[in-house]
Amino acid sequence: MKGLGTMRNATLVLAAVLLVAAAPADAKIDGVTGTTFDFVADDTAHITAGDGVSLLLWGYSLAGDEPQYPGPTLIVNQGDRITVNLTNNLSVPTSMVFPGQTGVTSAGGDSDGLLAREALPGNSVSYSFIVAEPGTYIYHSGTEPELQTEMGLVGAIIVRPVGFDPVTNKIAYNDPATAYDREHLFLMTEMDHRVHEKVEFGQMAAIDNTEWFPYYWFFNGRNSPDTMGAPFSDDLPHQPYNCQPRAHPGEVILIRVANAGRDMHPFHHHGNHSILIARDGRLVGTDPGSGPDLATQYFTIPSWPGSTYDALWDPWTGQGLGWDVVPGETLPWEDPLYEGVPMPVELPADSDLTFGQWYSGSPYLGTMGSIPPGNPGFNEYGGFAYMWHSHNEKELTNNDVYPGGMFTMMIVEPPGAPIPE
Repeated sequence: MKGLGTMRNATLVLAAVLLVAAAPADAKIDGVTGTTFDFVADDTAHITAGDGVSLLLWGYSLAGDEPQYPGPTLIVNQGDRITVNLTNNLSVPTSMVFPGQTGVTSAGGDSDGLLAREALPGNSVSYSFIVAEPGTYIYHSGTEPELQTEMGLVGAIIVRPVGFDPVTNKIAYNDPATAYDREHLFLMTEMDHRVHEKVEFGQMAAIDNTEWFPYYWFFNGRNSPDTMGAPFSDDLPHQPYNCQPRAHPGEVILIRVANAGRDMHPFHHHGNHSILIARDGRLVGTDPGSGPDLATQYFTIPSWPGSTYDALWDPWTGQGLGWDVVPGETLPWEDPLYEGVPMPVELPADSDLTFGQWYSGSPYLGTMGSIPPGNPGFNEYGGFAYMWHSHNEKELTNNDVYPGGMFTMMIVEPPGAPIPE
């Protein structure tokens, strides 16, 4: 069924890109902190795909809030006891599981499901566990996850290590080799709109999982171009999280990749390699206690279903370009061999150029040049843009319409450009 997607062509989708705010969106991980979380599972909301299609959502919310996709990102501390109280407002039983966490206990509920203690409609169940290991994790429904996770009952957990300090000691794990400057979450999911339509029209018995095929692919609950919009936008009331990585030259980015879907989603990050430090919340090393091996470099993180990956994106410095990225200034991250070396090509006249939305009008970092009248531009500070995306080509679409799906733009901003922490 392609009718929903083919109602709009690529020109209209590109026009939608122009509606994204020109000022760079927040670039940080949004979530909630604490040790006790009162969740509600509800089926009263819809989300908006990147081509404008509305999809019924079964979403988690914190008590008193609207259902959201994905569920609230829990940011917790290693060693804390976490309690999740789940109230079920769905029309079917539901439960929650927490892969990677050990010693999970449950209380209340109505029956033991295949994976976890369940709550019938209108009832509640409580889960408790000590977060023993730092890292990146997912949580999702433990009742018919092939349906309920598809419908939206999924989220991420970030566990801070002992000794973590957001100012003086940003570490992903209990080892100085995992230090970073900025972090970004890439929670990957996908949806088959046909499933959501059957659920909405009371035809759940007609769902055949052998025919499941996704048409929409998400970073943090949004398709492109919405990935690059502002978080907590009124236009996307049930999709609060964006996905807009930004950094200054010389800064290390911690990439938290969490594949909560059914398919492999190879995550391709242009601009530099990343170094794998952990998988599934455990340091990658051959000698326990000696820290990560730091031996595996990725230009594309494989991202198998159900797995999480923590990798350090090497700081971008312009090394190897062969020319001075910021003429007239000697900056600590620059290669002195390139100081004063001009860009080795002469730019064509403006009349011979096609101006992309991320081009500042100048080839130099932090420099703004002339662009044609009416070109809105997203490049407020003259940064360098790199596409970060799934390397499965079909996943760069919204129901077969390109561009869309799992992609966003990583912006290397010049020193001094404000970036939210």
